[in-house]
Order: sequence, then structure tokens, then C-alpha cells
Amino acid sequence: MPGNTASHQLSEPEPLASYCEGVTVQLCTDPDEAVAGIADGSTILVGGFGMAGMPVTLIDALIRQGAGDLTIVSNNAGNGDTGLAALLAKRRVRRVVCSFPRQSDSYVFDELYRSGSVELEVVPQGTLAERMRAAGAGIGAFYCPTGVGTLLAEGKETRVIDGRTYVLEYPIHGDVALIGAYRADRMGNLVYRKTARNFGPVMATAATLVVAQVREVVETGGIDPETVVTPSIYVDRVLEVADA
Repeated sequence: MPGNTASHQLSEPEPLASYCEGVTVQLCTDPDEAVAGIADGSTILVGGFGMAGMPVTLIDALIRQGAGDLTIVSNNAGNGDTGLAALLAKRRVRRVVCSFPRQSDSYVFDELYRSGSVELEVVPQGTLAERMRAAGAGIGAFYCPTGVGTLLAEGKETRVIDGRTYVLEYPIHGDVALIGAYRADRMGNLVYRKTARNFGPVMATAATLVVAQVREVVETGGIDPETVVTPSIYVDRVLEVADA
């Protein structure tokens, strides 16, 4: 307008630190602090493909913490006598939801299952990932063709869509997710390393409390934003374990 001399120049961007105010991620210095408050009867999503990406230090802390009657959702049902196998051996787990319960070194789970000491729900691997992704995305249920005509579909609703039969699957929500990542910044943004990434990103979206075990924590801004896989909004606690 005539006579209007107001400037419309863009203002200088605020310092990065100003964007970090109010960030609530807890940087834990002790594994026991990282798992504090996990209740009996919780559903816990545990990352890992075998031992790749498994947050063993967090699981060991959970054993010391003492929570029991747990439902564990993971790809496997424990390897050898460490990680999930150690938790199972302490008889803290009531139910396991996984894709591969039996391997050459799953003797702890095998013994518990054969004795009726633990329940098992087998879920195809892709369906397992999608059920957790659905929880994080707010999807009420979805139709999937995997498992149709097998024991895994017994008792489930089915529907024919464009001539193909699908089974209705429901989301898997976790009270807690224990995941392993490669690096975090002080805001809680996460990046992973190769196949150790596996279920970590979807689990982080599907749980109420997310605890990440990482190899190193860097200053905010030390991770290229374009490489962040799990944004800090999903992460509640971070534990640095340099030799993990």
C-alpha cells in the first residue's frame, strides 16, 4: 500500500538450542534407571533379529528390576542363555509372540514351552511387523493374505477381496519397547546400523514407553536430519552402552 514502509525481510533462524527446549527424552546413565517403573503384566516389544540389534543390557536390567508375568513380542524366543533367553529362564515371561520360536540354540524356550510354562503365539514375520506398524499408525485392523488356510488363521475373520481371501489382523500395542540403535543425539533422534535396525523403528511407534540402547550419544545437531530413522518424538529414554 502507498506509504507502507514496513519491512518484510525474513528473520534470522533461531539457534538450534531454542528448538530443544521442552524435549523430555531422559538420558540415562545407568541401565537400572532406564527400565525403572516397568510393571508386572506389561507387554514389552523387544527389538532384535536373533542377537542383531537386541538390547541385551536393557534386558539384563529388566531381569534385575523384577517385573514378571510379561508378554514379550519379538522376532525370536531367545538365543542361548543371554538376552531374552535369560529373561525366560528366570520365569518372568507368561506369553511370547514371535515369528521364529525355535532355533538350534532356543533350548530355554523349548523346555518352558514343552512343560506348559509359557504361552506362544506364532505370527508370520511380515505380519508381525505390520501389526506393530498398524499400532503406531492408529490403524484399527487390516486384512492380510499371509496365513490363510493354515492353523495361524483359525478362529480369525476372513474376507474375499477381488477374488483373494484375506485374514483380519489386529495391531500389537506395547506398554514398553526395548530397542537397540547405533547412535542417538541428546534429543533422542535415532539411527541404526544395517540389519540391527530390523524391528526397532516400528516398535518405537507402537509402545507407550520407548527405551533405546545405543552405542553412542552425540550432541544435538550431530546427526544429519536426513538420516534420522526414529524421530525423538517416539523416544522416552536413551541408554549409552559403548561396548554393546
